[in-house]
Amino acid sequence: MSGIRILAAKKIITMNPHRPVATHVAIRDGRILGVGTLDDVRGWGDSAPETDFADKVLMPGFVEGHCHTMDGTMWEYAYVGFDDRRDPSGKTWPGADSIAAVVARLKEAEQRMSNPDETLFAWGFDPIYFPGRRMIAADLDEVSSTRPILVLHSNGHLLNVNSEVMRRGGINGDVNIEGIIKDADGNPTGELAEFSAKYMAYKSVGNPFMNGLTPEALVRFGQNGVNTGVTTATDLHSPLDEPTRETFLNVTTRDDFPVRMMPAFGAVNTSIEEGLARVAEFSKHGHDKLFTGLVKIMTDGSIQGFSARMKWPGYYNGAPNGVWNLEPEVLKKQLKAYHDAGYLVHMHTNGDEAIELMIDAVEEAQDTNPRRDHRHTLQHCQMASPAHFRRMKALGMCCNLFANHIYYWGEQHRALTMGPDRADRMNACGTAMAYGVPFAIHSDAPVTPLAPLFTAWCAVNRLTRTGRVLGEEERIPEEVALHAITLGAAYTLKKDHLVGSIEVGKFADFAVLEDDPTEVEPEKLKDVRIWGTILGGKPFEAAKG
Repeated sequence: MSGIRILAAKKIITMNPHRPVATHVAIRDGRILGVGTLDDVRGWGDSAPETDFADKVLMPGFVEGHCHTMDGTMWEYAYVGFDDRRDPSGKTWPGADSIAAVVARLKEAEQRMSNPDETLFAWGFDPIYFPGRRMIAADLDEVSSTRPILVLHSNGHLLNVNSEVMRRGGINGDVNIEGIIKDADGNPTGELAEFSAKYMAYKSVGNPFMNGLTPEALVRFGQNGVNTGVTTATDLHSPLDEPTRETFLNVTTRDDFPVRMMPAFGAVNTSIEEGLARVAEFSKHGHDKLFTGLVKIMTDGSIQGFSARMKWPGYYNGAPNGVWNLEPEVLKKQLKAYHDAGYLVHMHTNGDEAIELMIDAVEEAQDTNPRRDHRHTLQHCQMASPAHFRRMKALGMCCNLFANHIYYWGEQHRALTMGPDRADRMNACGTAMAYGVPFAIHSDAPVTPLAPLFTAWCAVNRLTRTGRVLGEEERIPEEVALHAITLGAAYTLKKDHLVGSIEVGKFADFAVLEDDPTEVEPEKLKDVRIWGTILGGKPFEAAKG
C-alpha cells in the first residue's frame, strides 16, 4: 500500500485501555492505521520505520477544552500580570509584583507610542495579589490623563480605566449600571466588572481583546499550542461574525496551521434568534481542522474578581454577591433554545449559585425535550458540591474544572473569597471521579498559561504558591489527570471518536515529549519537557525562545 508511514518512538502512551503502551504507530492520510510493536503495524506496508522520534515519548495530542484565541491576541499589547509569562515565540516576560510596578510598565509602553490619541491597552493585572489596595483611575492618570488607558484583569471579567476613558464613555456617579465600582462618595473608581459595565468603556475606545480575531493572532495561538503539546483547542467565547468566520476558515485550512480548533459561539450579547442563525451558518463550514456546533453561555463572573454568584454564606470576606451577566430566566431560555436546536452547550459557572442555576436549566430542558448523550458541560464549575455532582451525573452532564486556580489563587481563595473549608473542596476532581461525572481540566488561557501538563500537575498535587496542599482528598492519580487533558476533554467536546487517544481511525495527532510523564514523580509532572506536536502526521517543533 502506498502512502504508509510508520513512526517509531521510545514509548507511546495511547490512553487506550485495550493497548495502553506501544512502540510504533502506522499512519495513512493523516489517520492512525495501527498501533503496537513493529511486527503489529508492519503489515500495513513495507515502509521503513521513521526514527526521528525514536528517543521521544508520544502521547495523544493534548485537548484544551477551555481556552481562548485571545491567548494569541494579547501579545500585541503590554503585559502587566503578576507572574512571569512566556509568549508564543518562547520569550519570557517578567511579572509586575506591585501596583507601582504595573504603572511603571505602562509608562514604558506609553513612551513607545507616537499617536497621542491612541488607546494604551494592557492585560494580565490582578489586584487580589495586592491586599488592601485596588488600582484606581488616579493610578492610570499618572501614566496619562489625556490618552485613553484600559487594563484588562487576568480573569477577563474586570477592567481598570483612567479618567479619560470614563470621560469619553460617560462613566460618572449618575450612571447606575451594575458592575461600575464606586467609592464611598458614589464616584466611579475606574474599575468595571462584567459585560454591561465594561461595555461603557469599550464603546468609546474599542475592544481589541474580544473582537476582530486576526490571522496573525490565530497563528500565534497555534504556535502556543505546539509549545505546550496541544493539538485540539477551543475558542470558548467567539462572536462567530463574518470576519471571525473568515479568519478561522482561512487560517485553519493552511497546511502549516498546527491545531484543530473548536470555536464556541458566545451567546451573551446576541439575541437567541441571531445566535441560532450564526451557529447554523458557521456549522456549514466545518472541516477536519475546524469543528462546529458548540455554544457558550455566560452566567456569572470571577471568584477572585468577586463577581461570581455565591450561595449562602457568600464571600468569606463579606464582599457583596457577584454579577449575573444576564437575568437568570434569560440564561435558562438561552440554554433551552440551543438545547432544542441540538447544539452542545458549555456554561460558564464559577460560583455555586451559578452552578445550581444551570443544572436546573438543563434539567428543565431535558424534562420538556429529552436528548440522549447531550454532554452539556459546566465550565470552571469551581464550587460544585457533592449534591451538584450527583445531579450532573443523573442528567448526563459533564464538567471542566479549573484546576489551575489551586496554584494561582488557592491562598487567596482560602483567606479571602471562600475560606478554608470551601477552598479545600474547590475544583473537586476527586469528587467528580468518585461520582462518575465525565470531566476535563483546563487553563482558560490567557487567564492562566496554556500548559496542559501544568494543569494536570495542579489536579494531582493541589499545591498553592506557598506549597500548601489545598484539599488533599480532591487529589487525583496521574493517570486520571492525563486522561482529563486528552480523552476526557475530547469527550466533553463530543470529539472523542476523532481525538484524545492513539487508536485506529483517529487523527494522527500526538504530543511529542522528551520525558515520560508516567515515570516522573507527581511533583515533577509540570516539568516534563515538550519537543512539539504532530498533527495529522505532520511534525511541528516548539519555539526555543
